[in-house]
Amino acid sequence: MKLRAHFAEYLGTALITATVIGSGIMAQVLTRDVLLQLFVNTFATVLILALAIWLLAPVSGAYFNPAVLLVAFLRRELSALHLLTFTLVQVAGAASGAIMAHALFNRALIDPSTTTRDGSWLFLSEVVATAGLIATIFIAKNQGRGENAFWLVPLWIGGAYVFTSSTSFANPAITLGRSLTDSFAGIAIASVPVFIAAQLLGAILGHFIAEVLVKREPELNAS
Repeated sequence: MKLRAHFAEYLGTALITATVIGSGIMAQVLTRDVLLQLFVNTFATVLILALAIWLLAPVSGAYFNPAVLLVAFLRRELSALHLLTFTLVQVAGAASGAIMAHALFNRALIDPSTTTRDGSWLFLSEVVATAGLIATIFIAKNQGRGENAFWLVPLWIGGAYVFTSSTSFANPAITLGRSLTDSFAGIAIASVPVFIAAQLLGAILGHFIAEVLVKREPELNAS
């Protein structure tokens, strides 16, 4: 079952979630300026996301996101079994990352969010954020430049943090993890299903965009 790959997916998702939540908590401690809080949160997330992808892509592919797994499955790059097991370890990693972030700041390890995030504009934002993420990954992959994901993905996420009203969750596992924190990054559990529905819709849209814009490059080692 490639335990190293599963551990890499768990670890990477945990680190990213801990960064999203922990940097938000730190920003709230340091300043009341919401713009500065968003900048700190975005900057830290971009850095750790780039590092996690660069370090762990050779081990597991550095998916760290069930929406990315879904598209890889649709492209027949991933088995149904790995779609399921990677998703499970990513959700576990996101929960662990939330708990770790709270431990780092001496907070209750699980502190469910009370921040409701509802509205058609937020749904649309998550569709756009996730579609852009998926298109970025798979356009590059179709062009034979998938190794650049470690900097292309953070570029998209960093930009989408600012230009979308939802601040670009774009990840069902991390969305669930963020429901465990009543802090800057939190989302109430009641808002999670709509966010995940938007993310899955965005993933399908991003897959379609990548397929339409760029024909897949043939495998170099194909016989």
